[in-house]
Amino acid sequence: MKFVTDIIGENLKIFELKFANAVKSNTSLLDTVMKYVIKRKGKQLRPMFVFLSAKLHGEINESTYRAAALVEMLHTATLVHDDVVDESMERRGFFSINAIWKNKIAVLVGDYLLSKGLLLSTSNNEFEQLHIMSEAIQQMSEGELLQIEKTRKLNIDEEVYFEIIKNKTASLLSSACGVGAFSSTKDLTVTKQMKLFGEKTGIAFQIKDDLFDYGNANIGKPTGNDIKEKKMTLPLIYTLNKVDKKTMKEIIYIVKNNNTDKEKVKWVIDIVVKTGGIKYAEQKMLEYRDEALNILNQYPSSDVNDALAALVRYTTDRKY
Repeated sequence: MKFVTDIIGENLKIFELKFANAVKSNTSLLDTVMKYVIKRKGKQLRPMFVFLSAKLHGEINESTYRAAALVEMLHTATLVHDDVVDESMERRGFFSINAIWKNKIAVLVGDYLLSKGLLLSTSNNEFEQLHIMSEAIQQMSEGELLQIEKTRKLNIDEEVYFEIIKNKTASLLSSACGVGAFSSTKDLTVTKQMKLFGEKTGIAFQIKDDLFDYGNANIGKPTGNDIKEKKMTLPLIYTLNKVDKKTMKEIIYIVKNNNTDKEKVKWVIDIVVKTGGIKYAEQKMLEYRDEALNILNQYPSSDVNDALAALVRYTTDRKY
């Protein structure tokens, strides 16, 4: 990650100031919540992808900073709303907005961020960036609802799984790369190519997240959490397709009815490992990573290209 910040570190510092200024409010309660959000921001992977995608094709400019702010505003809004929907009391190891200020305020904060993103784009006539991001938000909502629908019956096959994660997770990273490229080129062909690059990277990123559920890494959620939430991830889907019918029925019964029983969840995890579900998911993850890197290989070698490649590898090599 240091190599990446060597390339765009100054841009990220400027961005932090611009973002803080962009979400300021005259309402003291809202301003307090925004300061809390800013202090607890994550690794800023998406702004990194915005800046590097812009720099790969041209110069970072004011439009790029606005694109990065738009991505962060909409991303943060979806996280705030997700915590309300999931009744989650934590976000990245800290209390969530709804845990401190309750659901009503959390929903309104999410709405505020969405409206600030809309105004940021429309006030600067940047309708293509807004269009790209709006498509991503639509896909994220559809992916979430498809997952909820399928979780009820646990009838997710591999094709549906990839549709869910492409929409739920990869669409946002795809749009981040797209708006970054468009900000420095205004070229829709280049933008489409970088969106595809972001999508491949985002899918690899989500599979890595799914794999964490079967390990013991300190990632901020307990092992077996996806099973407890009845999420059908790739290692489990592969396993259900490989085991005999009796074992398949036992696994589905546990996921549906005994997903809080630690011993039974551990039994499911052991079966997934033994059947090769982990190895299969890792193989698929690396395939998507390599497809993303192959898109980068079409560009001339440069520090920016290397930094983007390093970010792609980080998504699959990270420990949390």
